[in-house]
Amino acid sequence: MKKMKLFDLAWPIFIETALFMLLGFVDVFILSGYNDLAASAVNTAGQAVSVVTLVFTVISGASAVLISQYLGADKKTDASRIAALSIVLNIISGIIISVVFTFLSGVILSGMGADGDVLKFSSQYLSIVGSTIFLQAFMNAVSVIIRNHGYTRLTMYVTVGINILNAGLDYILVQGLFGVPALGVAGAAWATVFSRFVGAAVMSAVLFTKIEKLSIFKLIFPLPLKDIADIIKIGLPSAMETFLYNLSQVVITSIVLTYLTDTELITKTYVQDISMFFYIFAVAIGQASQIITGHNVGAGEMDKAYRDGLKAYHYALGCTLAMCSVGIFFRSQLLGIFTDDENVIALGSTVIVVNLLLELGRTTNIVVIAQLRGAGDVYFPTICAIFSMWLISVLGTYILAVRLNMGIYGLWAGITADECIRGILMVIRWRSKKWQSKAVVNQNGGKNNEQVSSDPQVEL
Repeated sequence: MKKMKLFDLAWPIFIETALFMLLGFVDVFILSGYNDLAASAVNTAGQAVSVVTLVFTVISGASAVLISQYLGADKKTDASRIAALSIVLNIISGIIISVVFTFLSGVILSGMGADGDVLKFSSQYLSIVGSTIFLQAFMNAVSVIIRNHGYTRLTMYVTVGINILNAGLDYILVQGLFGVPALGVAGAAWATVFSRFVGAAVMSAVLFTKIEKLSIFKLIFPLPLKDIADIIKIGLPSAMETFLYNLSQVVITSIVLTYLTDTELITKTYVQDISMFFYIFAVAIGQASQIITGHNVGAGEMDKAYRDGLKAYHYALGCTLAMCSVGIFFRSQLLGIFTDDENVIALGSTVIVVNLLLELGRTTNIVVIAQLRGAGDVYFPTICAIFSMWLISVLGTYILAVRLNMGIYGLWAGITADECIRGILMVIRWRSKKWQSKAVVNQNGGKNNEQVSSDPQVEL
């Protein structure tokens, strides 16, 4: 098994994640100089895209677990079969979604509440970007395969290239430079599409020259129904957890819009934008640790998986604590980037200090849940999420922020309680080592049939 080091995997993922966050921001930023409504419209269209990409998350997330464990068990052929299956399933689902966006983008966006110029601009953008969403589906699948073979730098390089290309094309096509007509929203859309096409081509070349061969697609004939079942059983719970989190945030946002003041709403928006950079290291370490955990579990090295997991978790806590400390020290200056409203800056400065506890809980969930997924333990985090996110985060936020009139402090208290309680449960789960019985691949390289076929309600 190829020896993998946490930070060798994590730092490219960190850069890739940061750049991915910027990719959508670039479109909105450049369009803001063209038309404010156009910028808002693209953001609205992006929300529609983010919902459907959950399908790709199901397939790619499960494939990551299976590939890493098979590679750890030194079963390269099995890992290659899962890789081929992941690519095919992602492309098929991507094509179906592309067709839907091509013909129904206006219906979807009007259903989301868009109208007037926002509907016009967002429909134009979504019909172009959405019609080629299969490119993103393909890139998701290939990126997972490359990462789980340990080549995280390669996907980082591609992401850097995509961002540079997208930004350059945005300026040219949106504003109409070098004799090119100004295309506005359509220009931003075509810039995104072309950048994804180039990224997909480069990733494909990397995959089939350095890691796999085109002949891997022969491995999925006859159709491996058992592998498809495994992907669904592993992928659905993980995707459900993400879906529940996003849905809970939508409900919480509606609570804020309905009951909190405009100052509190603005403060919430800016603090959340700033806090993304507090936990970005945790995201990178979590994804890297998931790869290592999968390899260790597949190799049957359970004690090593346990020790490496705790070490990665402690590193992530340290990074988050350091980033939060910097954020607390410069909190007024950070908020001043967004606004000169003294009330927002004063309130936000206090919230950023309180936010420290929330980020420690969030870091715990990001990293430990990723490790549990890498080990094949996907049901426990999802079941905890169902109860905690809705009973503590959503209901708790309503009681504290609205009924007890604590405002934004009640909002933060409810979200923090959810993150910290789930975080404690995840640490207890990791230390209990019950995840060691959930491996999809046993130490001899074969399937752990008991785990794969087990009912999610049976012995958590």
